[in-house]
Amino acid sequence: MSEVQSVQWFPGHMAKTRRKIGEDLKLVDIVAEILDSRIPQSSSNPVLQEIIRSKPRLAVFNKSDLADPKETDRWIAFYRSQKIPAVAVDCKTGKGVPNFYRTVQERLGAQLSIWKEKGMVGRPIRIMVLGIPNVGKSSLINRMIGGKAGKAEVQDRPGVTRQNRWFTIGKGFELLDTPGVLWPKFEDPLVGEHLAFTGAVKDEILDLEGLSFRLVELLMELYPQAVDQRYKIEVPKEPVPPGYEILEQIGRKRGMLLSKGEIDLERAAAMLLDEFRSGKLGRITLEQAPQKK
Repeated sequence: MSEVQSVQWFPGHMAKTRRKIGEDLKLVDIVAEILDSRIPQSSSNPVLQEIIRSKPRLAVFNKSDLADPKETDRWIAFYRSQKIPAVAVDCKTGKGVPNFYRTVQERLGAQLSIWKEKGMVGRPIRIMVLGIPNVGKSSLINRMIGGKAGKAEVQDRPGVTRQNRWFTIGKGFELLDTPGVLWPKFEDPLVGEHLAFTGAVKDEILDLEGLSFRLVELLMELYPQAVDQRYKIEVPKEPVPPGYEILEQIGRKRGMLLSKGEIDLERAAAMLLDEFRSGKLGRITLEQAPQKK
């Protein structure tokens, strides 16, 4: 699917954001990288790893309500095996947020002891929140803020947060929200696909029909029961038909017909992507955690 493989989305504001993040590292005590639990590997920005360098780091698996819980547990175990603290959160319900606070304090335990010895008891912990576009950084911050004023802007599209903003929350924390940053080139075409599936790349620059063909093929490989149960279609398991044939079945089942009985594939593609992104197909993880050696 050449359209997805060739995606290069690195507008000028992202280059500026990357420089700003590097400059602001000295203002924070720890960096929390927000990951999409459905695509933990693809949503981890390799450029950010270079910027963060030796700064204490925490991995936050957001949108865990949309991901396969068993796979999320495996990913968290893998990160912890790499000496990177990791927690799963759901910004919609707040599940896991207390673990976030606790894990930050544990990671900075030595530093907190130093502050205490110096009499800096009231000194807040300052956290930089990083992640790719549309991964839920602002939604997570708003969950922590609760009903207080000054909420971060949230929309279901990439590229909404355009500047760094500080937020003071309870329990002695200050959060620095940063705009989502992608990297200049996706070396692995599969990474580009995964980011497109989950909405991290703007739909306007994608071939949505081709993208949906690839998504439904991947779903049939990983979670065939999800497609069967949601759309009530009969898809042969051996051999699995190409994605466009499966999407045609879905479109026909949903009554998405054009004149002369043709399937409205554009409409069917938009529906499939929307239902995957919103969790209507069930809790799905597209990437498996590496096996611990």
